[in-house]
Amino acid sequence: MKIRYPAIAATAAVLLLAGCASGSTAAAPAPTASAGGGAGAFPVSFENCDTSVTLQAAPERIVTIKSNTTELLLALGLGERIVGSAFLDGPLPASLADAGADLNVISDFVPGQEAVLALTPDFVYGGWESNFSAEGVGERSVLAGLGIGSYVSPAACKGDAMPDPLTFDTVFAEIDEAGALFGVPDAADALVAEQEAELAALEPATGDTTALWYSSGTDTPYVGAGIGAPQMIMDAAGLTNIFADVQDTWTSAGWESVVEANPSVIVLVDATWNTADSKIANLKANAATAGLDAVLNDRYIVVPFAASEAGIRNVEAAASIIDQLAALEAE
Repeated sequence: MKIRYPAIAATAAVLLLAGCASGSTAAAPAPTASAGGGAGAFPVSFENCDTSVTLQAAPERIVTIKSNTTELLLALGLGERIVGSAFLDGPLPASLADAGADLNVISDFVPGQEAVLALTPDFVYGGWESNFSAEGVGERSVLAGLGIGSYVSPAACKGDAMPDPLTFDTVFAEIDEAGALFGVPDAADALVAEQEAELAALEPATGDTTALWYSSGTDTPYVGAGIGAPQMIMDAAGLTNIFADVQDTWTSAGWESVVEANPSVIVLVDATWNTADSKIANLKANAATAGLDAVLNDRYIVVPFAASEAGIRNVEAAASIIDQLAALEAE
C-alpha cells in the first residue's frame, strides 16, 4: 500500500493545463499504453510549486531542463518523447547512456523561449523554478497560454512549497508524479521499488565523521546546508554535515567557519565547469584551508554534480560516499 504520495490526486476534472488544450471541456480519449509502463488514468491533477497542474492526456513532445529531469524520463523509458534537452550537468550515467544516445541537446544552459518553441513541445519539465522566467524558457503562465504544460522538480520548489527537509520520500514521490503525469505508472512503481530497495540496503558509516559539502566558490564557498539534497545524501551515508544547522538547501559560508569545524572529510561536487580537482587546488592554495586535516591528508570524496541535486542518482551517490569513505579509512 502506498503511503508516501499524498500529492497525486487523479481527478475527473475537465480543466486542462495548457498543453493539451483547445479549451474544450469534452472528455479526453482514453490513454493508450506507452513505453516503460502501462497507461495511466487521465485526467490527472496535482499541485506543483504552488501551481495547479491538470492534464487530460500524457504529453508527447517534452523539453527537459537539467540532468535530473532528463535522467528521470530516460529511466521511465520515455526517451522518444524528449524533443529537446538543455542545461545538463554532466554526462549521463552508464545505465542511461544507450537510452540517451540520441538526445537533442539544444543548449548548455537554460534555453531561450524561442529555441524551445521551435521544437513545438506540448510540455516543459524543469529542474528549477528559475528555469521558467522571461529570460529563460518562459513563465509558466505564458507557456500555458501557448498550449504548453509545465512541471518543476518538487525538490526545487521555493517558498511555502519548499520541502523542509528534503527526504527520499519526496524524491520518490516525484517519480510517482512523473509516472502519473506521463502515463507510465507501472514504470514509475518499478523504479521507486528499485530505489527503495537500494536505499534500504545501504550500510551508513558509523562513528562521527564530520563533512563539508563543497559545491562551488573560491573566496566564499557555496556549501550543502541542512534541508536539501546534500543533507539528505549525507544522512544516508552516515556523515555529519558541519552546516546541518543552516536552514537552507545550499548556502554561502565563510572559510573561517570551515576551519573552526575542521571536517573529517570534504565532499567535492565535480562538474565540467567547476571540477573536483580545481576545488582541491583551491583548498591547498588557500592559506586558511591548507592546514585542514582533510586537506593535509587528502581525505576527499567526489560526487558528480548531476547526482548532487534531487533525483534518481541520490541513492547511488550515498552508496558511492560510503564506499569512498571506507577506502579512505582503509588507507
